[in-house]
Amino acid sequence: MRDAMSELGGNPDKINPMVPADLVIDHSVTANVVRSQNAIQANMELEFERNKERFAFLKWGSSAFHNMLIIPPGSGIVHQVNLEYLARVVFNRDGLLYPDSVLGTDSHTTMINGLGVVGWGVGGIDAEAAMLGQPMSMVLPGVVGFKLHGTLRDGVTATDLVLTVTQMLRKHGVVGKFVEFYGRGMEELALADRATIANMAPEYGATVGFFPVDHITLEYLKMTGREDETVSTIEAYLRANKMFVDYNEPKIEPTYSSYIELDLGDVEPCISGPKRPHDRVTLKDMKADWHACLENKIGFKGYGIPKDLQNRVVKFDFHGQTAELKHGTVVIAAITSCTNTSNPTVMIASGLVAKKAYELGLEVKPWIKTSLAPGSGVVTKYLLRSGLLKYLSDLGFNLVGYGCTTCIGNSGDLDQIVADAITENDIIAAAVLSGNRNFEGRIHPLTQANYLASPPLVVVYALAGTVDINFEEEPIGTGKGNRPIFLRDIWPSSKKVSEIVHSNVLVDMFKSTYEAITKGNPMWNQLVVPTADVYSWDPNSTYIREPPFFKGMSMDPPGPHSIKDAYCLLCFGDCVTTDHISPAGSIHKDSPAAKYLVDHSVKPGDFNSYGSRRGNYEVMMRGTFGNIRIVNKLLDGEPGPKTIHVPTREKLYVYDAAMRYKNDGQDTIVLAGSEYGTGSSRDWDAKRTMLLGVKAVIAKSSERIHRSNLVGMGVIPLCFKSGEDMDSIGLTGQEQYTIHLPSSVHEMQPGQDIVVTTSTRKSFTCTLRFDTEVNGTFTYYSFRFPESCNIRHRYDL
Repeated sequence: MRDAMSELGGNPDKINPMVPADLVIDHSVTANVVRSQNAIQANMELEFERNKERFAFLKWGSSAFHNMLIIPPGSGIVHQVNLEYLARVVFNRDGLLYPDSVLGTDSHTTMINGLGVVGWGVGGIDAEAAMLGQPMSMVLPGVVGFKLHGTLRDGVTATDLVLTVTQMLRKHGVVGKFVEFYGRGMEELALADRATIANMAPEYGATVGFFPVDHITLEYLKMTGREDETVSTIEAYLRANKMFVDYNEPKIEPTYSSYIELDLGDVEPCISGPKRPHDRVTLKDMKADWHACLENKIGFKGYGIPKDLQNRVVKFDFHGQTAELKHGTVVIAAITSCTNTSNPTVMIASGLVAKKAYELGLEVKPWIKTSLAPGSGVVTKYLLRSGLLKYLSDLGFNLVGYGCTTCIGNSGDLDQIVADAITENDIIAAAVLSGNRNFEGRIHPLTQANYLASPPLVVVYALAGTVDINFEEEPIGTGKGNRPIFLRDIWPSSKKVSEIVHSNVLVDMFKSTYEAITKGNPMWNQLVVPTADVYSWDPNSTYIREPPFFKGMSMDPPGPHSIKDAYCLLCFGDCVTTDHISPAGSIHKDSPAAKYLVDHSVKPGDFNSYGSRRGNYEVMMRGTFGNIRIVNKLLDGEPGPKTIHVPTREKLYVYDAAMRYKNDGQDTIVLAGSEYGTGSSRDWDAKRTMLLGVKAVIAKSSERIHRSNLVGMGVIPLCFKSGEDMDSIGLTGQEQYTIHLPSSVHEMQPGQDIVVTTSTRKSFTCTLRFDTEVNGTFTYYSFRFPESCNIRHRYDL
């Protein structure tokens, strides 16, 4: 944008954030080295070696832009750092107090709702606009009241609770709504438990999962090192403005748009999977559910494995040791993600499980890739103080880094022997992780079954080595003296966990951790970067390339134009996620992106991930729709990142087909079913789509953030009318499509009817979806203040 400003004759230094912007570098660390006591150092060195160009670019930005704080790599995960350090709850600007709020370029920004801060994830495009002073427009949301009462049973974890809440709210239907938790059950939830529930708001579909500030919030602020005076000011301000919940005061039942209720005592131990976060399975039902998944036809809960192949065992040699795989064998077990590693209760519980298992003689098979990647250095401190880190390491859960790792797809390669055994025998291998997302192809290309679980259950499944187990009836393994060890033998009581948390999680740990973070780390501090206002692009870089989005800008941008005789680039069913559209994980060796990198002298071992290459649009556009599990109806259901070039009937990589259409001057569109674009709030999902030449997406329904991103990149988001879809209209994706748009942008309105006609003489009407529709009416509130305004001025809104 600064380059474009210069080209237009303006002052590039005017491009600066107008609100405080905190950037935490957390998506770059990969769990490459795991079975080593020095894994964290090895991974950090590899991270800096691979990402040196990216880190130098970001460090340049930290000095070139005003109002920006950058937290260096290796510090933690953005949402956990926000929870423990960055969030203010109440801002104090020179004596003027006002509530904290936040927009984040990651959908799990909602984690901060657990601290009583209103905030949610937006696409990078929306966030950049907000930083530059543009208003944030939204539909006035419905607010769902979620009443909690009772107490969790002994041994039930916060993860069990959040997976239960996720399933309930998905069923209730909260897309585009705010959820507010209330009731006497709130007193039983620690702040970290609330943050775990708030974190997964994207998985249950809500914009916000809000917990009001109460005495538990204040206690957490003090525990994490916020000054007593600051906490007192927060309490006084919120009480004065009737925004503080005091359970000792009489309560009036709040009025909400709709209601849902949960007795915490009804929550059971559970996991979710194998392909979606809201597909919860209780532990007691897991074995039966797994066999049903093998039997069911291919879908969210099915793999279509013939009966005679379901119990096949494949034996192989693993570095001199006899090993075996079968459907459901665990090959990745990762304690990862801010969702759970921010919660001392489940982290201490995982350490206690590891300690008991080690003492009883249980071991994790060496071909299972195990890792521990907390979202904050505080976790390491309290695991060390409690003496539990040793036992996690003894079982192979070595500290590999502070970042998202496996949860975002940075799980690293499996041992080649294991990888070959999986691919050569078509094994449905499993990953178990303490993350928040398990969409197909996200965690690892070779794990088709991916389950979300609490950190202690991750340890348990690693010990068992399979998801095909009923823990109530079958032993986890055989311990010392050939004794069968069951789950009940190693699972800690809630009282035991609580005692260790209270004696080992200390305020000084938070203070010392974040004091160290503000000083950076040696590798970051040694980066030498230029100080110019405008970045000097390196034409030979394969990490950072000047993007084309602002090239050739004029002061008079063109208006909308109709889309004529467009071909369908891709035709999808339901639930195509941003992991399908814009994968962030590994770059497949045969992909167009890999070919580009090889052509630019990058060795396969240095491909890194799409997430790490996001500064190079050439790589990113070649990886669009590059998920190996994506199912395109034009290929008759065959999974993979290819499509049919309709005019020639050739089967091509999506990128190659798109470029052929662009070179021939032909527009393209994407057809989809319901819930298109669910998942992470990646702006690249829209940037990549636009770069491929796609002009419109027509879906049965689409997710708010993705829809906003598409609009930001000039791709038209349309939805079929209620009760209609591709099948009811009779569309095959083989037709050409003409979309009749108004001639002026001022004539385009949210909810407007747009007529689409096809080359087969069909005509249907779609809805223009700029935002979520509520009962056919739209209510927008956009507040924009003049640049000269003093924040003390009063504005009557």
